[in-house]
Amino acid sequence: MPPFEYDDDRGIVISLTVADLDTSIDWYGKALGWTLAYKLDEYGWCELETPNASIHVGLGQSEELKTEGAVPTWRVKDIDAARAHLEGIGTRFDGDTSEVPGMVRLATFFDPDGNPWMLAQVLPAA
Repeated sequence: MPPFEYDDDRGIVISLTVADLDTSIDWYGKALGWTLAYKLDEYGWCELETPNASIHVGLGQSEELKTEGAVPTWRVKDIDAARAHLEGIGTRFDGDTSEVPGMVRLATFFDPDGNPWMLAQVLPAA
């Protein structure tokens, strides 16, 4: 049993620090197709809706960027197509797509503020 009760109906919010809220909202829309759920200009905060209804990404504008920590990983059906799209809009990747044979292909990329994200394509069982 967990030490407290989770609010399963609300899902999870992954929070990131960004330099410019509007630039980041635009980038995440173009790069990943996420849409704005709401924006609080007076707090420099917004939440974006992802394809998974239980996961939102919160962006907080700050002069001091913090881009260290966990690397959220998104499963995709075709990593080559996803990577080509992201590279087509100038997204920076950390090297080539890697593969764990018979298991998964992985590619790490960065948002405009250097926050790391990863794509993962699960491979069919051998």
